[in-house]
Amino acid sequence: MKIKDIAVWSTDLGNTKPYTIAFKTVDEVRNAFIEITLDNGITGIGSGNPSEYVVGENLTQTLDALQEKNLEFMIGRDIREFQQLNFEAWQKFPKNPGARAAIDIALHDAFTKNLGIPLVKYLGQKIHSMPTSNTIGIKSVADTLKETDDYLKQGFKAIKVKLGLNLEEDIERLVKMREQYGYGYTIRIDANQGYTAQQTVDFYHRTKHLRIELIEQPLPAKAMAEMKSLPDDIRKVIAADESLISPVHALELVKPPVAAGIFNIKLMKCGGISQGLKIADIALHEGIDLFWGCNDESIVSITAALHAAFACPHTKYIDLDGSLDLARDVVKGGFILKDGMMYCSDEPGLGVERIG
Repeated sequence: MKIKDIAVWSTDLGNTKPYTIAFKTVDEVRNAFIEITLDNGITGIGSGNPSEYVVGENLTQTLDALQEKNLEFMIGRDIREFQQLNFEAWQKFPKNPGARAAIDIALHDAFTKNLGIPLVKYLGQKIHSMPTSNTIGIKSVADTLKETDDYLKQGFKAIKVKLGLNLEEDIERLVKMREQYGYGYTIRIDANQGYTAQQTVDFYHRTKHLRIELIEQPLPAKAMAEMKSLPDDIRKVIAADESLISPVHALELVKPPVAAGIFNIKLMKCGGISQGLKIADIALHEGIDLFWGCNDESIVSITAALHAAFACPHTKYIDLDGSLDLARDVVKGGFILKDGMMYCSDEPGLGVERIG
């Protein structure tokens, strides 16, 4: 059960629906992949696609960290040491959460495949299914309504709308969504750091009648004091995203007054499942709900995030749509999606199989 070989490569998975958020337009989806092979033939696969804007690491830096010479410390090691191997990777690549996430996911996949059980069962499954939101970028009212119609017809029960460029236009889009399609589905929004504190307050009060489920990262990540100064009722529905990178940031967010009632955990921010669960533990002890998100990612890392999410009793929201608009992928299998609901499969590990 020793690690015999490690392969690393990158692939552009394509994007069938380029979209705009408050700070960029996304039209290409390149991911890094790592595959660990054990001496008994079992393999584990991981993937990484960090957001340079959020964590300061780009894909080139991810791949540089994953060079063969940097991974030699894992060769010949027993997969049952995977927790120690993750610790060593955390020490070795402190500024590369994308690289650490890829390693962490591959180790978890190989270890639980070797055990013959799904990763979520190893972690302790608390949740069996949950609706994921599907995301609409910053678009015109007409395009927003068209995409809302498409997602509702596909069975999605929650829609996340990217906002943050113009408050008046943002509110208009949400009002039109409710006028056109009623209240039989959930709307959550992500301002991607695009609002001031006053705009956040204005948005909250002007959209109360629209029953917005949560407000993701309205203020700049560094505006911690402003986040903590918002009224209690607003902070309860705010999901910290860019201001929550690691367990260290989680500890800062929970110092009284608590800055947000919801933590958005992304494996590509914190460096994988191990670190994500550390953030989750902090949230559990502080009574904070979890919202698991993603970048534009392969089925590999989306599935890993889902398994981690379903192992946490305080997971209340998931936004794991990052692979749904890819033109291609390097694996098949993984999570199960039906009428907007996500499930883990009963296959060992992540339940993914490499193709091609």
